[in-house]
Amino acid sequence: ATFKGWIEIMADATDAKEIDVQPERESNVYFLVYFVLFIIFGSFFTLNLFIGVVIDNFNQQKRKLGSGGSIEMFMTDDQKKYYNAMKKMGNKKPTKALPRPRFPIARFFFDLTTNQKFDIFIMMCIFLNMLCMCLEHHNQSYAYERILSYINNFFVAIFTIECGMKLIALHYKYFTIPWNVFDFIIVIASILGQVLGEIMASYFVNPTLLRVVRVARVGRVLRLVKGAKGIRTLLFALAVSMPALFNIGLLLFLVMFIYSIFGMSFFSYVRKAAGVTEIFNFETFPNSLIILFQMCTTAGWSGVLQALTNDRPPDCDPTLKLPSHRGDCGTTAIAIPFLVSYLIISSLVVVNMYIAVILENFSQAQEDVQQGLTDDDYDMYYEKWQYLDPSGSQFIRYDQLSDFVDGLEPPLRIPKPNQLLLVAMDLPISDDDRMHCVDILDGLTKHFLGTLDVSTLGTGTNVPIDIKKDRPKDYRPITTTVQRQRETYLSRLGLRGFRTNVERCRCKRQSREPILERATIDELIELDDLETPTSIISCRNKICTIDSISIEQRERTPSNTSSICSFGGRSLC
Repeated sequence: ATFKGWIEIMADATDAKEIDVQPERESNVYFLVYFVLFIIFGSFFTLNLFIGVVIDNFNQQKRKLGSGGSIEMFMTDDQKKYYNAMKKMGNKKPTKALPRPRFPIARFFFDLTTNQKFDIFIMMCIFLNMLCMCLEHHNQSYAYERILSYINNFFVAIFTIECGMKLIALHYKYFTIPWNVFDFIIVIASILGQVLGEIMASYFVNPTLLRVVRVARVGRVLRLVKGAKGIRTLLFALAVSMPALFNIGLLLFLVMFIYSIFGMSFFSYVRKAAGVTEIFNFETFPNSLIILFQMCTTAGWSGVLQALTNDRPPDCDPTLKLPSHRGDCGTTAIAIPFLVSYLIISSLVVVNMYIAVILENFSQAQEDVQQGLTDDDYDMYYEKWQYLDPSGSQFIRYDQLSDFVDGLEPPLRIPKPNQLLLVAMDLPISDDDRMHCVDILDGLTKHFLGTLDVSTLGTGTNVPIDIKKDRPKDYRPITTTVQRQRETYLSRLGLRGFRTNVERCRCKRQSREPILERATIDELIELDDLETPTSIISCRNKICTIDSISIEQRERTPSNTSSICSFGGRSLC
């Protein structure tokens, strides 16, 4: 069932004929069917069902004891999605943008190294450098070797120049970015491999050390992970699994420790045979750990079982006098339950917990991707935020909101025209028309997830996630986008009514002598600047009837007895 030695056993069975009869090659070929069926049903199905039960129970216990396990039992699907998004938001916060240097050369290097095209160029150089390293082979010619060496030196020079430009542009802040520290170590290792190679060879230093230094350049390919979203998902699942894997490793060590002490007590003087050798034995504690670690992978356990069950001559000598022990024979009654129980606990239970943890975290990472909001999306949000808030104050002005959300990348982006959607989000606004980064991100998350019943998320449940814990202590929202829109609308209505009343008052104040013409209110307002007042009989629907008017606008006659009465190009007299 563990696939250990089943091919040899099947071959012996197909050659066997009868008891005490010489075997004949493939005399019973049909026995193959028996072994194939046993492997299918006994190993592929039954054994994997055993593993599945272990993984399923492990996941159930993790959900009960894990963060949010009991809380999520009372949440709807939409609330669970929003709750998971809250956990991601709680781990993020804005940071200060790297300051642009004042020195001209440093400023030029800063603009160059922070350009996306420069990153693409470096990625291409990394890929070509790895390809060049793959071209090395055994028995290569001297000319071929020198060409590869020149190409490698060229790429080392490029990466060294990149490192130098970033050091000039960022100064000590260069070492605050983990990827820059990684690049710096790789560049130093590459330079040591190129410069000290001849020196180390001339002083008869072990060339293996030089190879290790040169192979360190391969680590540069990890930078390509920054542009590969799928690989980042896998690495994220592995990184999240590391604490749980460490705990499972401690559990496995505890099991091996117990069985090592037990094995040293019963099998320390077993004669070396089959799977028990000078290294793999129970004579010392380190050797016991080695042989138990080998068996937890189901490798070589049949040979160890054979050696531990040798309990009679000539396989062992029961009369041999040894310290605190008599003879070098094993004990079948103890060896079988010892090995079988260890294989079940270590290989089928503990080791498969590693698989359970990795599968669980990988499934969670895949759900985050399918849901549409990942940690990369929130990182992108705060990267864009730095352009409007380089000091890291966590606030932007309300008039910058529309351009900011339009400049985000999907799925958080809301393209213009987006004013109505932003108003509908009912985002808080503090004094000086400032808006907090968490409030905006919370609104964008709710908008992306759709219509959510999150109004009661926290009512009746003890939600341990507080996405607003990092706000400044003096933060006090005084209004919202909806209230601001209402205030703006009401102020426009009031201003419109005020202007209408003012226009009506001006019309009444300008009425003097009637004439037989009609003019609009907007035209009559400008009559205040004329010399001769007018009389208005009535106004209706912004059209006023004027009884008489005497206006000197274009020219006055010498006798002042007649005038050209005109207004806006229309004759009023």
